[in-house]
Amino acid sequence: MTRRRWIAEHWDEATATLVGEQAEHMTRVLRAQPGMEADVVAGGHVFHAQVAAVASDEVRFNLIAELEADPALPVTLVMAVYKFDHMEWAIEKATELGVAAIAPVIARRTEKHLAAAADKRAERWRRIAHEAAQQSRRCDVPLIFDPAPLAARVRAASESARDASGTAYIVLAEQERTTTLRHALEEAMTAAGSEMPTLEVAIGPEGGWAPSEEALFDANGWRAASLGPRILRAETAAIAALAVVASYLE
Repeated sequence: MTRRRWIAEHWDEATATLVGEQAEHMTRVLRAQPGMEADVVAGGHVFHAQVAAVASDEVRFNLIAELEADPALPVTLVMAVYKFDHMEWAIEKATELGVAAIAPVIARRTEKHLAAAADKRAERWRRIAHEAAQQSRRCDVPLIFDPAPLAARVRAASESARDASGTAYIVLAEQERTTTLRHALEEAMTAAGSEMPTLEVAIGPEGGWAPSEEALFDANGWRAASLGPRILRAETAAIAALAVVASYLE
């Protein structure tokens, strides 16, 4: 029987602790008792664990043995902010697919009311990623950055590239017709040699990137790539891109 998996908020070398909603669910719904077994994620590692102590707002585990676990995809998804319900779905599915991090950005065509409310949504996005990581039995939770202007993210990436970070920067662009995402991945793999490259992949908002943003990406060394001839919704493009990356790298 597959053991339930939990993601600890606190841990040390021998123990891990759940608090808040997770602890409440274990105590009130599952009626957790000392001796109950589970898999617990702590510090990016997965452990076979056993409940050691139960309180109303806290469940403490003894960590018994570390288990093998698949690492996250070495991908940061730079995602322009768009309709929140669609974006939340994309964050959930991107987490299930193994994305390492998501960087929400404010683009030229991000609707103004969404841009104004994005900062307040960040904690909700982190909760969605946490729940999706637990459901999909990941050994980590993707990092969700605070929303930032697109130009700041692109220029920061450019600075990292100059520091020889080993990251390949790819922007999905509707006007690109010759370079597919798979071809851009092949270029990144070749450039990385024997190392596994890390990737930063940018997905535009509804309506796509503005011409000034396309010029910004180009000026900062991002490689434009295409997902094919069809125009995809922003959330569909995010999932399709990660599926292509996963099929190529894994």
